Amino acid sequence: MKRAIALAVAWTATLAGQGGYDLVIQNGRVIDPESGLDAVRNVGIIAGRVVAVSEATLDGTRSLDAAGLVVAPGFIDLHQHGQSLENYAAQVRDGITTALELEIGVEDIEAWYQDRQGKALLNYGASISHPYSRQLAMLGHNPGLSGESLAAPLTAQQMKALSARIERGLDQGALAVGFGLAYTPGATRDEIVEMFRIATRYGASCHVHMRTDLATLANLEEVISAARETDAQAHVVHLNSSARDRVMEYLARIERAQARGVDVTTEAYPYNRGSTLIQSHLFNQWQDYTDEELAQFIWVRTGETLTRETFPERRRTGGTIIMPPLYSEDSVRKAIANPLVMIASDGMWLSGGRAHPRSFGTFSRVLGRFVREQQALTLTEALRKMTVMPAMRLEQRLPAMRNKGRIRPGADADIVVFDPDTVIDRGTYADPARSPDGIRHVIVNGTPVLVEGRLVEDARPGRAVRAKHSYPFAPGTTWSRAGH
Repeated sequence: MKRAIALAVAWTATLAGQGGYDLVIQNGRVIDPESGLDAVRNVGIIAGRVVAVSEATLDGTRSLDAAGLVVAPGFIDLHQHGQSLENYAAQVRDGITTALELEIGVEDIEAWYQDRQGKALLNYGASISHPYSRQLAMLGHNPGLSGESLAAPLTAQQMKALSARIERGLDQGALAVGFGLAYTPGATRDEIVEMFRIATRYGASCHVHMRTDLATLANLEEVISAARETDAQAHVVHLNSSARDRVMEYLARIERAQARGVDVTTEAYPYNRGSTLIQSHLFNQWQDYTDEELAQFIWVRTGETLTRETFPERRRTGGTIIMPPLYSEDSVRKAIANPLVMIASDGMWLSGGRAHPRSFGTFSRVLGRFVREQQALTLTEALRKMTVMPAMRLEQRLPAMRNKGRIRPGADADIVVFDPDTVIDRGTYADPARSPDGIRHVIVNGTPVLVEGRLVEDARPGRAVRAKHSYPFAPGTTWSRAGH
C-alpha cells in the first residue's frame, strides 16, 4: 500500500511540475497537527490528494486565496447521527469533511452505504449497531431504542443470532461496533464481552455509550474491564454528558487504564446540555420529575418547553429533545481541554430543519469559545483533537485513515480554511439552526464544497469510509496493534 501511494504521489508530482495542479490553496497559515507544521504555505492538490505543501508559488487550474486564514485538515466527526443530505450541508458549514455514525450505528451496513453512494457532500461511514442488531435478534424487526425487549436478557439462541448479525456487519465493512448500553439495560456483562471479542477478531473499535451511573465509576469500569479481557479497542462516547461533573475522575481512570495497556479513548462535545430520544428507557421514570424539571426539556421540532401534560404526549409520538443542563460549563471546559479527549459532535438528525445546536456548530464553538475567547487550549491542540486523533482511532481497522486528518503529500485533500479571529458558533437551544461564522472554504477529496461560506451547488464528492477486507482472524490469533 505504501509503495502504491508513493508511486501515485510521484506521478502527481510530475504533473504538478508541468503546472498541472487541479487546485491550489494560496498563502494560508497551514497547520498540520501531526507534524507540528504551522507556517504560511501553498497547498497543491491533484486527483483528490495533497501533492505539495510549499513555500514556493504554485500554479493550478483553480486557486483559493487563504491569506490571513488557517488551512487545516478537515474535521473528522466520529459521532454523527445525522446522516441525511440536509445534515451533511449543516456539517460542511462547520468544517466537517468526514461524518461517521459510530455510537449507535446502523442495522444494515450494505444498504446504508448504498443509499449514500454518489449523493454525499462529505465522507461518510458507520458502525454495525449492537442495540439494533439485538432488537432484530430478539424480535425479528427493529423498533429502535424503545421497547421492553431492550430491558430483557438474551437467550442462548438470541445471543447466537446477535453474534451472527454483528459479524455480518463487520464482514460488510462496518468501521466499528456501536453500543448504547444506557439504552439496553438488559445487556449482561457476558453479552458485552462476547461482542467486544467479535470486534477484536475483526480489528474493529467498540464505541460505547456507557450506562448511567451517578454514584460510582462502575459504568466506566464495565467498559475498561471488557476491553482488558478481550484486548478490544474501546472508545467512550460523549464523556461530558456521561461523567457530568465527575469528568476529571473519569479521565483519571482512563489515563490509568491506558498506562496499563488498555486501549481506551474518549471524546466530548462543547455543550452542557445533551439531546436524545424521548421514548427511550432513560425516561421510564419521568413521572417522578418535578414540574420545574420537566420544564427544562425542549421539544426540538417546535422549540417548546415540555410540561406534565405534553411530556407523555411527545413520548408516545417519539422524537428528539434537548436535555436540562445536568453539569457545569466548567466541567465541559475541562473535558475539552484535556489531552486525552477528542472532539465529536453527537450531532442529531434534523427535525423540521432543527436539532440540538451541536449539530450545527460543535467544531466552530471549540475554536471560537474555548480556543480564542477562553484560551483553554491552543489552536494546534484543538485541531489535533478534531483531525489526527480521530483518524488514528480507526487506523487499525482501516489503514486508509492514515491519509486523513493530515496535510502532507499523499494525504487525502480534505481541508478546511477558516478565520481564527472570527470563527464561532451561532446556534442556541431556542434557535439552533444557525450556521457558524468564520468557516470560509471546505474541500472534500480535492473538490470545493463550500467557497466563501456558500455551498457549491451539486457538489457531491463524498466517499464511503468503509473497511474493504473484513475477514476475522482465526481463533487464538491476535490483532496487531501496528495495523495490517
